[in-house]
Parts: sequence; structure tokens; C-alpha cells
Amino acid sequence: MRHGPTSQLERLSQAFPRLLRCQPLSRLQLASSTSSRVSFNTVNRKTGNKLKRQFVDAETADVVENEDQAKGYPIAKDSYLLVDDDELDKIQIESTHTIDIDKFVPRAEIDPRYYDAPYYSAPSERVGEEAFAIIRDAMRDEKVVGLGRVVIARRGRIMMLEPLGKGLLGTALRHGSEVRGEDSYFEDIPDLQLPQEMKDLAHVIIERKAGHFRPEEFNDRYEDAVVELVRAKQAGMPAKVTERPSRPTNVVSIMDALRKSIAVEAAKSAAAKPKGEPALAEDIASPKPKAPSKAKGKVTAAAPAPAAQKARKAK
Repeated sequence: MRHGPTSQLERLSQAFPRLLRCQPLSRLQLASSTSSRVSFNTVNRKTGNKLKRQFVDAETADVVENEDQAKGYPIAKDSYLLVDDDELDKIQIESTHTIDIDKFVPRAEIDPRYYDAPYYSAPSERVGEEAFAIIRDAMRDEKVVGLGRVVIARRGRIMMLEPLGKGLLGTALRHGSEVRGEDSYFEDIPDLQLPQEMKDLAHVIIERKAGHFRPEEFNDRYEDAVVELVRAKQAGMPAKVTERPSRPTNVVSIMDALRKSIAVEAAKSAAAKPKGEPALAEDIASPKPKAPSKAKGKVTAAAPAPAAQKARKAK
């Protein structure tokens, strides 16, 4: 990234300050989906009828209809300040209908823990398409993302904008007060001096299970089980009982566990080979790390299986 007055983005922001006022919220589309294949209603167990929820006055026990419900801000015990929806709707700040970009930063500076929800962003009207394209292409050239402010569902959010194809990907970010620090969670983890052989075995396992992220390969196995349960009950069949795996009570040697994991992966690799092609010895036997090299003072891991070598070359 270039710095100084000659920067493309700096010149743009000086010459076209209004360009940083992006599109109205009508073109900010949530990119994620919360839909589920299975949803349940709450019903009366005795009658099978669907239930409905009602708000009840905590003191009188009377049912309160929608037109009598209001928002109350607690100011004392059992005392509330009433705030109407139209009063909230009258609150107008600049970022209520636009995304105001405050600065451009390297994407690597943003901790993934702050990521919340993804949005697709596109120009709202033809007159704004050129300004939209200028900012989009400039961010792509400079390899930066824009940080702006926007109001979504009556809540001010931080929005990270980055080029995505012909549009922009907006990612709502959590505020600093919403992300907990990790120190209190990790402070009890001891600093261990691990044997080099153990590290080498772990590296072999990682190499053999190396791959690429393809979201379609991962499914919600719990929801699949719920669908299977519902279908079985519809067919009048007994529900399939899955035994809960018991937690091991005996102390397991980490080295033995690593060797066993490698042996399982090697067996899978051998089974996947075409018939007639013999399995190589190194595919079946647990690899043994080589002794440290005296000349270079480094430890060299055992040679991985051919499949692992191909994966390494592909990287």
C-alpha cells in the first residue's frame, strides 16, 4: 500500500468527498441465511393444538394487547420511562440511510473475532454507479478495505466494505466492548516442552489430511438426525437410538494415539488404491521420525506417503 498525498484513495477522498457517502440501505442485502429444514411449533401436549404467546401484566395478570404495549426504560425499581416507536423513528443520524466510510485500512489488521454478519452492497441508482465503481476498484488496487458506520435495525454498526466481483461485500463488525479477551480463558493452559517425535507425528497427520475448504462438504449432522427422527415418527417407525459416546476414563498415551491415527489414515489410503496396485510399506507402517541431523542441527520428519508428497507439491 502506498502512503502520502499521491495515494489514489487520498486523492479521491480530497477531490470527491461525497463519493465516500455510499448507497442507501435499500441495497444492503444480508448474505447469510438462518433458514432451517426443521422448525417446531409449541403445542398443547394434551390437545395437540398450537399455542400462542401473550404478554401478561406482571402485577394485575391481565393480558396486554399489542396496541397497549410500549418500550420502557428502567429508571428505578418497578419504574419505567415510556419511549414510543415514533420517537425512536425520529432519531436521524447521517449513517441511518447511508454508509459513511471513515477510513481505509489493510484487511489483515481486523481481527476475525470482530466479524459478525455478511451483507451484499450495490449502488442504489444509476447516478451512483460511477462513484460506486471508482471506490470499489480503488480499494481493490490498493488492497484495503473501507471502515464505515451504518444503522441497522435501530443499532449503530461498524461496517467493513471490500470488493467482491462487481459489487462490495459488507461485513458488520462487533464493537470493542462485545469481544472478550482470551487471557482469562487460556491462563490455565500450561507451557509444555513437547518431544520432537510427537511433533513430527502430528505434522505427518496434518499433511495426510490436508485439503481445501469446500462448504458443501460440511453438513449439519444434528439437523440430519432430527429430519430422520421426524420421518421415522411419520412412518410409525420407532426412533433410531444413537448411543452417546462415553468419555474415556483411562489415561491414553499421546504418542500411541498419534501412531494409531496415522495407521487409520494409512489403511484408508490403502483401501482407496485401485485393485491390483500393492500398498506401499510406508502407507501402512507408522512413520518414525529421523534422528536429528548433526550437520545442520535440525530434526527431519519421516518421509510422508506419496499422497502427502503430492499435497505438499501442490502447495
